Amino acid sequence: MKHFFSLSLVILLFNSCAFEMKTDELFIHPISHGSLIIEYGEEMIYVDPVGDLEDFIDYKKPTIILITDIHGDHLNLETLERISDSMIPLVIPRAVNERLNGKVKGERIVMNNGETKSINNMEIEAIPMYNLREEALKFHEKGRGNGYVINRNDSRIYISGDTEDIPEMRALKNIDIAFVCMNLPWTMTVEKAADAVLEFKPQQVFPYHYRGTDGLSDVETFKSIINTENETIKVNLLDWYKE
Repeated sequence: MKHFFSLSLVILLFNSCAFEMKTDELFIHPISHGSLIIEYGEEMIYVDPVGDLEDFIDYKKPTIILITDIHGDHLNLETLERISDSMIPLVIPRAVNERLNGKVKGERIVMNNGETKSINNMEIEAIPMYNLREEALKFHEKGRGNGYVINRNDSRIYISGDTEDIPEMRALKNIDIAFVCMNLPWTMTVEKAADAVLEFKPQQVFPYHYRGTDGLSDVETFKSIINTENETIKVNLLDWYKE
């Protein structure tokens, strides 16, 4: 496996993380809950952009938009209408495409679970995301939504979307940075998320999407579980909930 030239956390500015990559810097900008921006060289990758336009106004316009699912904390038509334009590709599951209206601009690249497509300077893999617990199957059925792996310059960035600790997550290989959800009742517990991370062993992991019906999940416990078993995995805690 080819690794980043340096994958150490070098600065923390305005709750954004910056990394020195093999050829380009990568900046992680948490927006809120499941929304984030990955600034990677000339690419501005908007993931599930949801919220007020003011949340995005300080950042450069997207060069690609990834949407994981149809739920309102991942897909917001009003936000998309305001930030999309005809030059920006939208990478989306089929179920999301069925929800979009004519005011959402840009080339729609529909991906099914298991597909890989070359877009801009990247390869994007669509990873399954779904529930396993019987009582949670109604939230995310297999095949409807996509997690994603972004491949660029020999690095691999995983975005889980809404999922439990499914076999497809546990089987991931050579992940350098992972964004992993953990909130009940919709996704999984902190303990299940940590166990999955310990199995697929990313170099670094960001807990995100961790607000559930009982408040925020205990990401400090998530970090402790992982580092007790494997201290080489860097767990990065950012503030995804500023209110």
